[in-house]
Amino acid sequence: MEKYSNNGLKISIFINIGIVIFEIIFGLLSQSMALISDALHNLTDVGSMILSLWGEKVSSRPKTKQKTYGYKRAEIIVAFVNSSVLLGMTGWLLLESTLRILHPKSVAGSTMFIVATVALLGNGLATYILEKDSNNNLNLKSAWMHSLQDALFSLAVVISAIVIYYTGWSWMDPTISIIVSIFLLKEVYEILSESVAMLLDSVPSDLDFEKVRDNLLALSGVKDVRDLHIWQTGSNDRFLSAHVEIENLENERRNELLYSIQNDLAVKFNIDHPTIQMVSADEIEKKRFKCNHCN
Repeated sequence: MEKYSNNGLKISIFINIGIVIFEIIFGLLSQSMALISDALHNLTDVGSMILSLWGEKVSSRPKTKQKTYGYKRAEIIVAFVNSSVLLGMTGWLLLESTLRILHPKSVAGSTMFIVATVALLGNGLATYILEKDSNNNLNLKSAWMHSLQDALFSLAVVISAIVIYYTGWSWMDPTISIIVSIFLLKEVYEILSESVAMLLDSVPSDLDFEKVRDNLLALSGVKDVRDLHIWQTGSNDRFLSAHVEIENLENERRNELLYSIQNDLAVKFNIDHPTIQMVSADEIEKKRFKCNHCN
């Protein structure tokens, strides 16, 4: 990630941390569940931005003989822990908001409006800062989308505060809180399930295992593909290993085929770390290659 991108993320992180503290304090004082739920939504994006920064720093650490993949999985572990905690917090918010609808409490609409407006301005500024270079950096684009979502949720709370101020409908506050919490629950669940999938070395969710296999089989010179595994150690590090049975080819032709396999995997599937074992049927028979794990 480029330096200016890091600076933009750092500024956005500080803005969002300020918003979280501001909304939680005044959310408790005004008894507004909508402000508290919006604060937690901002908190998830703070975690996402911090992970983006931290992931860049960790990825630059050198690999060791013990940690041959480096420290890339640390990002996944942190994401799993953060999402697990936030999942519990979101469940608590849903419960409290439901109880608030059943047993309404008066909400300070004017305070709620002022705090939500400040949060909206802060989220708008963070979104503007990240948007400048979002097209040049995938991680920054993801952070920008999260920030934009924060701004939209803050706008919803502002609208809710206006309705409460002029109508006295206090039920609007927990209702908005439930709506925001449901969106938050979906987001947290996706992060949690994705981190679990990565920890289990699952195939990346945007890849079709059979499509990758069929693409390899379609290459001229390939007879069969077995023991195919696809996994990732971080957001941008995808690995593949495969036992590829090929026709009887000369060394130069084998090298061309290996290049075609590597190029196809990189261009079509964004897999930049392939490990390919290429053997012909004759070699398997003559050398008696063992393939106990080939599927």
